Amino acid sequence: MTVVTRFAPSPTGFLHIGGARTALFNWLYARHHGGTFLLRVEDTDRKRSTDDAIEAIFESLRWLELDWDGEPLFQFARVDRHAAVAQELLEAGKAYLCYCSPEELTAMRENASAEGRPVRYDGTWRNRDSSEAPDGIAPAIRLKAPQTGETIIRDKVQGDITIGNEQLDDMILLRSDGTPTYMLAVVVDDHDMGVTDVIRGDDHLTNAARQTQIYEALGWDVPAFAHIPLIHGPDGAKMSKRHGAVGPEAYRNMGFLPEAMQNYLLRLGWGHGDDEIIPRDKAVEWFDLSGVGRSPARFDLDKLIALNLHYMKVADDKRLTELTAPFVAAELGRELSVEDIALLARAMPSMKERAKTLVELGANALFLFRERPLAFDAKATKVLSPEAIEHLSALRPLLAEVQAWDAETLEALVRAAAEAREVGLGKLAQPLRAALTGGTVSPPIFDVLDVFGRDECLARLDEAIAAFG
Repeated sequence: MTVVTRFAPSPTGFLHIGGARTALFNWLYARHHGGTFLLRVEDTDRKRSTDDAIEAIFESLRWLELDWDGEPLFQFARVDRHAAVAQELLEAGKAYLCYCSPEELTAMRENASAEGRPVRYDGTWRNRDSSEAPDGIAPAIRLKAPQTGETIIRDKVQGDITIGNEQLDDMILLRSDGTPTYMLAVVVDDHDMGVTDVIRGDDHLTNAARQTQIYEALGWDVPAFAHIPLIHGPDGAKMSKRHGAVGPEAYRNMGFLPEAMQNYLLRLGWGHGDDEIIPRDKAVEWFDLSGVGRSPARFDLDKLIALNLHYMKVADDKRLTELTAPFVAAELGRELSVEDIALLARAMPSMKERAKTLVELGANALFLFRERPLAFDAKATKVLSPEAIEHLSALRPLLAEVQAWDAETLEALVRAAAEAREVGLGKLAQPLRAALTGGTVSPPIFDVLDVFGRDECLARLDEAIAAFG
């Protein structure tokens, strides 16, 4: 049997980090088994569902590189199908019409609470004939659920869970206004989509028993369930906005790479021995539900940063340049030219070693685009003392005459010049950095020399010597 999984977000807001992990687990499980990963938009809440939220969810999934198979299914477009299934159950005697008014249902709940009983529908219309129906009340359709015995949820993460049927009531399938409930719509859609494995957060665990009863009433195969623990914040409470960014798009804007976020989400509640760095191909090869733990995972931003640092270092320089350019442009307040992009690309091999995020990488790259004459910051001004200018003045003609302009050759030349002047390398390297960048922080200075090229470096040196000499 071909494995079919699905991710079914509700477009009432952004994609939560927990939803992103659920999507990832579904995607990995399907890809691991050579199956199909489907996307369903549960947009039946028409007042809160928005097109912007739908597009934001799609964009988050695309950023995480979780490609779905086929076209997305929109649940609201299938309300007629949901209603038809409710009618089938009604005609088969497995559901019934309930004419309870809202006031009666409220009184039922209040009485149960006052008497210390569980708040459940008491079956008022379970065995009554519609001829007794009051005027002016549109009926709902309720499932005629079994009242004795047990409903068993066979869960691939939580194990078998048994619930006594007396704990469940006759749930509404179709509301009095003709709209389906979540319970019915999910079952019908999963069945029609051929879903074999329902992988979702364990906050849906209580729904599984009710949905199992609907499957059994319809005579449909019950999919395999896997309810994964929720993600908690560092304080152990359920992840929320008070813990900081809670959506993938926020981490994208913070400069994290999608492969780092994938790796991090994978390790939130799933493990493969002691492996921490798990590339995408290995994740597909290794992933199975047996590796999912039963305890909530805690979100740790420091671990995510550490993973991002790793993936930044091994990222392709051309791709990293393309990803960093928008952050640089935002800081500069202008679009980068072709020449700017080329300059950024030349600097990328040495710059990426020091940055934790694309935002930090972009900030570190700003020295490349400072207009001449440079504005020197306070630290650079202090470094460019009369003694430092004397060293730079002696170094300038040596740089002008060097034959091979590359980092290795330039480092050897500067070291030799420092030795000849009987000073430490820092006495030349730090003033050289200040003169070329206007600051005291940059990638290795010999890489900076190499990136700027001979003519630009000599011009900047001349300006610094003239300004401070």
